[in-house]
Amino acid sequence: MVAFGYHGEAFHGSQIQPNVSTVQGEIEYALRKITWWEDGCLEMSSRTDAGVNVRMNLACIDIPQKVYENVPKSTIIRVLNNKLSPSMSVWDLRFVNSTVRSRGAISRTYLFRTEMSEEWPEIVDEDLFRDVCDLFVGNHNFTNFCRLEKDINPNRTIDNCEPWYSEEGRLVGFSIKSEAFLWNQVRRIASALTGVVSGRINIEEVKSALNSPEISSDLGRNRSHGLILWKIEHKDSDGMGLDSIAQTSSFTVQPQDKTRYKRWLSMAKLEMGLLLEREWLISLNSI
Repeated sequence: MVAFGYHGEAFHGSQIQPNVSTVQGEIEYALRKITWWEDGCLEMSSRTDAGVNVRMNLACIDIPQKVYENVPKSTIIRVLNNKLSPSMSVWDLRFVNSTVRSRGAISRTYLFRTEMSEEWPEIVDEDLFRDVCDLFVGNHNFTNFCRLEKDINPNRTIDNCEPWYSEEGRLVGFSIKSEAFLWNQVRRIASALTGVVSGRINIEEVKSALNSPEISSDLGRNRSHGLILWKIEHKDSDGMGLDSIAQTSSFTVQPQDKTRYKRWLSMAKLEMGLLLEREWLISLNSI
């Protein structure tokens, strides 16, 4: 079981698609180059869309028995990274039984840097932001907060949704945790949060969209560049990567002069990438 991450803008999502670069395709290519590839040898834990940054995803990879028995994990990690794109990093692994499924996660936690949204206000009502976060906790029908796929149950249980603060105490976004999420669910929740604190919508509209899923309501969908799949808890991962806290010291404040927003956004994307690279290096240096 490997823990790996990637810069979202480098890939057209995680699942294999023809004629475009994807995360699954990149891993398959690396395994073929190492001659470890066999059909069915790879299973990824979480699907992500194009543009979504990932500090930690999990994958189960069947490797040759002689490698399993004789090669140290640091060497396996180095061999994999030598064949992967620089936009991706395998940063830890655990040897697990061949029957273990990476998709059987206990929980997934996302961070969303909502301050990257153009509508983010100069002064944020933090109590109101927290109140909207609290609305999503528990079991709900999220039909109005996802792109619902055919034959997929829209009910999900959110274990935790709370404000995310920088090291200096500035509200920069939110953290959300669940066993599993729906397509676009976190991005639509992010739009509801930024919409309320900016005044675009009110909290009653969010309550109505959540409590009356039979009435169609579109509160928007934030862009993916603020989103990070931060960690995955799995019963066989031995706590891998769960104790990490996002280092936000490099995060700058969005300018209130909106003519400078696009230039600042380019820098904010780099800050998100730097956050990922620091996290991967910390883990790789400890092996």
